[in-house]
Formats: sequence, structure tokens, C-alpha cells
Amino acid sequence: MDNVTFKNTILLLEGLKVTPQSSYPVFILLLLVYAFIMVSNIGIIILISTENNLHDPMHFLYCNLPVNDIIGTTVVLPRLLQDILREASERYMTYVECVIQTVFVNIFGTASHTVLMIMAFDRYVAICNPLRYKTIMTNKMVVRLSALAWSSAVLAVAVFVGLTIRLSNCRYKIENPFCDNASLFKLSCENVSVNNVFGITYTIAVLCFSAVTILITYVKIAAVCKSSKNKALNSKAIKTCSTHLAVYLIMFVSGATVVLLHRFPEYSDSRKLTSIMFHIVPPGLNPLVYGLQTKEIRQKIAKLWWKKNILSV
Repeated sequence: MDNVTFKNTILLLEGLKVTPQSSYPVFILLLLVYAFIMVSNIGIIILISTENNLHDPMHFLYCNLPVNDIIGTTVVLPRLLQDILREASERYMTYVECVIQTVFVNIFGTASHTVLMIMAFDRYVAICNPLRYKTIMTNKMVVRLSALAWSSAVLAVAVFVGLTIRLSNCRYKIENPFCDNASLFKLSCENVSVNNVFGITYTIAVLCFSAVTILITYVKIAAVCKSSKNKALNSKAIKTCSTHLAVYLIMFVSGATVVLLHRFPEYSDSRKLTSIMFHIVPPGLNPLVYGLQTKEIRQKIAKLWWKKNILSV
């Protein structure tokens, strides 16, 4: 079949495997989860944008995280919700839609690492070079770090998705709940060893680079805290760094589990469920772990809640 003609046809998406009896309960549960993720992440962005005392490098850099979580959840959950209420034989998607979803799915996965790395750099400067913090973390630096985090993710995704769409396809079924790079190039009957090698190498490189970078950052922060007799500095470092580290570990474990299960075909169903959870668990927990554990954000939320309840009385 002609490659161009095939790529203009319709693909069949596996979607989420649920029994007819459980489809509505699962739909309601995922809808509530999606609503919570959107409200909490958008709420934090609005709060940081409107409150003047939150206009600092740490909170501006943090805004990249809820933006990425919104992208990662929105690119998967709405489509997944539609497919739950459809028959398995009616879950169609065009090839172009599948490629677009693949791009954003992979940008979310990559940016989850790059955003947390630039946030770790901010904490390193704040704790290890507090006197130079304002001169280093200027508005220009915040913009540059944010641009670096997103541009590196977009560039990398463009390369391996580009390697995939060059292939001709002979299959039409996406054997995954949603489109990603691996499920997309598995449509081809050509030799996909280049795609496999590049994908595995890139994934391992991102995981290892982010892990090593954050490990080195926190080792240096720990060394400064150990040698410092400033209890206030140490207390602030523990609070801000522990929340950042918790968010990173949630994201790393979720992502690494998906990668690991890809290597074991017998756990295909577990891998598919885990891949969905990667787009739900970190975006759902990040506002709670990072947002509510950050003193300034927590105080503002408490203040707004208090005002709302006083006015309603």
C-alpha cells in the first residue's frame, strides 16, 4: 500500500481495556481526576501570576511544572475518556492526530526532567550562593532556563518522531491506550532498529542525566548545609529541597517503571496501565506535594480560603 495513502487513513486505537460493567465508574473516576488536575494546576499558575510577593525566580520557574502537567494530562485523558464509552472496534484516530498526540506525549515526558533540572539549579544557587542569588537569577536567566528546558525537549522529540514518520506503514492498529513513539513506529513492517536504538539510548540518557544532575546538586547543597551553622538557612533548604526531591522521585519512578516494563512483553497490560498512570500520578500529586508544601503558596491559599468563608457567613 502506498505510504502517503496509508498515512491519510484511519488508525484503530486500543484505548483503555475495561469491562462494560466498569466503564461508567472508571469514566467518572478519571473525569474527577482530570478535573482535579486541571483546577489545581491552573489555580497555582493564576495564584503565582496575580500575587506580587510570589513574583520571584523560584516561583516563576515552578510555573513550568504545572504547565507541563496540564499538557501531559490533556493530551491523554480527554481522548481516553471518549474511548472508554466507545466500543473497542470504534476507537478510531487519524494518522495525523496520532502523530500530534505522540509529539506532546513525548514532550511531556522529556520536559518533566528538564523542568525539574532547572528548578534544582535555582535551589543550588539560592542555598550555595545566597549573596549572589539576585545577580545570577535575573529575569533574563529565568527566561533562558525556561527556554532551554522546553527547546531541548522539543528538539529531541522532533528528531525521534521525525525518524518514525519517515517509515512506511503496513499496520493500522495502535496497541496502546494512546499514541506514543514506540506504538507509532510499530505500525511499520520495515527495519525499525534505528528507532529502537535511538529511543532506548535517548530515554536512558535523559533518565541518567537528570538523575546525576540532581544528585550532584543535592550533594553540594547537603555539603553546604552541613558546614553551615545558619539554622534558618538549613531549615529553608530542607523544606524547599525535600518537596522538589519528592516531586522528582514521583516522576522518575513513574517514568522508569514504564521504560522497564517495555522490556518485558509478558507484562504488556501492566505497562499500558502504568503509562496512563504516568500522565495522572505526577500531575495530580505535584500541586499537593510542591504547591501546598511551599510556605508562600500555602499561606496564600489559606488566606484566600479564609476570606471566602468569612464573606460567605
